[in-house]
Amino acid sequence: MRSAQLSTSPLPTPPLYLNRLLASLSDDDRALLRPHLEPVTLPLGTVLIEPDRRISYAHFPEDGLCSVIASAQEGGGIEIGLLGRDGLAGVALALGADQMPHQIFMQVAGRSHRIDSDALRQAIDASASLRNLLLRYAQTFLIQVAQTALANASAPAEERLARWLVMYHDRLDGDDLSVTHEFLSLMLGVRRPTVTVALQMLEGAGLIRARRGRVVVLNRSGLVEAAGEAYGPAEAEYERLIAPLRRAAQSPSA
Repeated sequence: MRSAQLSTSPLPTPPLYLNRLLASLSDDDRALLRPHLEPVTLPLGTVLIEPDRRISYAHFPEDGLCSVIASAQEGGGIEIGLLGRDGLAGVALALGADQMPHQIFMQVAGRSHRIDSDALRQAIDASASLRNLLLRYAQTFLIQVAQTALANASAPAEERLARWLVMYHDRLDGDDLSVTHEFLSLMLGVRRPTVTVALQMLEGAGLIRARRGRVVVLNRSGLVEAAGEAYGPAEAEYERLIAPLRRAAQSPSA
């Protein structure tokens, strides 16, 4: 994981935002944020937020995937949450905080609208509807983190892997997921041989096809079933409070 130079990149002009939160804004709230939104390209491994450091920019991802990592003092870390175009990297700002103890980095390269943290706080102070939307998103993310804790405490590796793959599938288009054993090991908090066995089990059930550096989803509904009870509550809450998590037009595996 590395910090990287951010470069400007053309993005859809408003109101054609792919980010679910920006797309859900009222016209007034979108106009409030628009002058402060800067389109950026985020390469793989870009660190968006460092632990225990002031958040300089919040990010509304348009595509790609962000991992929220909790690290132990003795080294190592585990993913406790993820977000893509459904969310905001830096939602702590909506909760009145200016830093967080976790790292957020780009697990899958993408694009984002970033906003200076002071500008976002001022907009939140100026608009109750904007603040309420971001607080609703914070609620869904807290449930996701709780479900991750449930899965890590009680679910076998193949079930946790199935849940993670479905969550990845929710946030990106298509069925071809770019992911390495190294990342999966970090995401699940297990050793690479355990990842290999879990992939083989899901592949043997006809749910995925695993290739070097990628996983192809063959049977989404079967993968959802394999993910167990830890998948679903956060997604249902997101749909109830904000919008459908997935795009309307999806591939046949949906």
